[in-house]
Parts: sequence; structure tokens; C-alpha cells
Amino acid sequence: MTEEVNIHTHGHAGHISLNRPKALHALTLDMCHAMSAALTGWADDDNIQTVILDHAEGRGFCAGGDINLLRNSALNDGGKSGRAFFHDEYQLNHQMFEYAKPIVAFMDGITMGGGVGIAMPCKYRVATEHTRFAMPETGIGLFPDVGGGWHLSRLGGRLGQFLALTGARLDGAECVWAGIATHYLDTADLTEAKSRIAAGHEPGRVLSALGQTPPEARIESNEAAIKKHFAADSFEGILASLEGDDSEWAAKELATLRTKSPQTCKVALRQLAESGKLDDFADNMRMEYRVASRVLVRPDFAEGVRAVIVDKTNDPKWDPATPEGVSEELLDSIFAPLPEAEEWTPLN
Repeated sequence: MTEEVNIHTHGHAGHISLNRPKALHALTLDMCHAMSAALTGWADDDNIQTVILDHAEGRGFCAGGDINLLRNSALNDGGKSGRAFFHDEYQLNHQMFEYAKPIVAFMDGITMGGGVGIAMPCKYRVATEHTRFAMPETGIGLFPDVGGGWHLSRLGGRLGQFLALTGARLDGAECVWAGIATHYLDTADLTEAKSRIAAGHEPGRVLSALGQTPPEARIESNEAAIKKHFAADSFEGILASLEGDDSEWAAKELATLRTKSPQTCKVALRQLAESGKLDDFADNMRMEYRVASRVLVRPDFAEGVRAVIVDKTNDPKWDPATPEGVSEELLDSIFAPLPEAEEWTPLN
């Protein structure tokens, strides 16, 4: 068992608490394995009625996955250790999605990337005044994986496409408005909520009793613009739509998109289009693993992490450099099936 995640039982609740505060509780492979093992153990424990998922301390619920491991893998071992990480992380995502007992995710703080991957499969997703939700992968040449294709494509109003391409951050109120969070609680009430759940009270009733009406969702005022400008399934179509709007909002979003990896943006749009047609989450994770296996070793990922996270120069040199340079043939190769022995498989 790793010290990077605290696993306990309290009364009728299993409790998983992420514990890497200096890394904003970003997930390592050991953490994924520990969480998966705990869920497996509690599945047949009649005393455990609900699973609580939160973080031990600090300002993040979970900032994502182990980006340094992934970049080192891309640069040094041809993506082998990175693919192993993705494979088992996706198994955890799928295990949580299919889990028979309710899981309550307390998204109190930064919830990004891999953090979204472990929050969204939960039956109950609690936002607070500290929640900051985003899938910012297009900025580092990755893509909104960990089930992001499934979850984002089902938000409606093209909000998922907007979030996937821009990496926009939503606060807790916006998460409730979008349907990303099921409840909104004040941070001061979280301990009481967890205590009642552990005592065996039905989590939905507990969260409804303690829940607050969230503040007005700022993004709601942009709902029509998002639906209009992000309607196209082509990246070029979205850019052209924004270019034809002289509003300040459109100019800001256009400038944001110009900083993102064109390859990743096109991958994300195809990913959401494909995910929206699927009716089995396992099929979605199989597709995302194929994409992750290829994108991990494409030039944009190592370059994006260098520019944004390592050197912090924010000047990535994308390859291809333009949306027009990202061909359908390249996308086809990224989404193509893997050799049968290398395909993703769910946890037994």
C-alpha cells in the first residue's frame, strides 16, 4: 500500500483520501493500484454501503495524472511505461464507472485531467466554493482522456467541445449548472456530510439536506455563443465561426485556441464525436487507450509539457503547426486499432 493515498473504513463507508499535497494529489500508478484494490475489497463487504473519495489536505482534489512520468516515458522508453500507466489508470476509471455501490466524490479544489477521470464516474459529485474543474490537455499536446470523451460529449449544447478545446476552468456553481456536479456544499459542511454517510445514511439524502443553492453560473451567459461557435465537428469550422464574431468573448476564445496543439484539438473533436455514439464505457476506454498510446509519443506531448510545465516559457512549437497540417490520414492512424495483444482490457 502506498502512503500517497489513505484508505480506511469508517462505519458503513469505505474512505479513499488522496495524499500527495505537494503535487495537488496528482495520480501515480501506485495510487491507481491502491484505489483499485480497495474498491475490489469493498465490493463484497456487506458492511460497506458507500465509498467516500476526497483528498487529505491542501488545495487540490486531484490535479491530474503523473505528467512527469509520461514525459520521461515519451522521451526515454518509447512510451512503454506511459502506456502501462494509462492502461491501469483507465482500468480504475472503468471500475469506478461500473461499481455497484455509490461513490461520493468531494471535488473540493482543483479537479483536472486525471482528477476528472476519477470524479465523473461517481454517482454523487460534490462541488464547493473551491472547485476548479478543467480538462486542460490541449495546452500540453495531450487530449481529454480518462473517459473525458464519454463525459464531455454528453454535456449537451456543445459545452463538452468548448471545454475540451479551450481547457476552460469551471467553478463549483458552473459545474452544477453544467451537470458535472450533482450537489453543491459549503466546505464547512463537508465533514458533517461524510460523518452522516459513514453512519449509514443514504448519501443522496445527506447531500440534499446539507446542500446549498449555488451562486449564479457565470458561463450561463455564454451558453448561446458556445452552442453557436463550437457547433462544427471540424476545428477549422470552429475557428472560422469565432473569427466571424467581433465580440470580446469570441476574440478571447479564439486567442486561447491559437495557443493549443492543432493535433490535439482535432483529436479531441473526433474523440467526442466517436464517444457520443458509444453505449459502452469500456468501448470508450478502449478507443481512448489507442489514442493515448499514439499521442504520447507524437512530438506535441513532450514539447507541450516542456513549454508549459518544465521550462514554463509557454512557447510550444507544435508539429504540425497549423490545423490544416493535421491530415485525416494522421487522425486515422492515431485512432486505429492496436495489435490485439496490446489493446486495453477492463479489470477482471
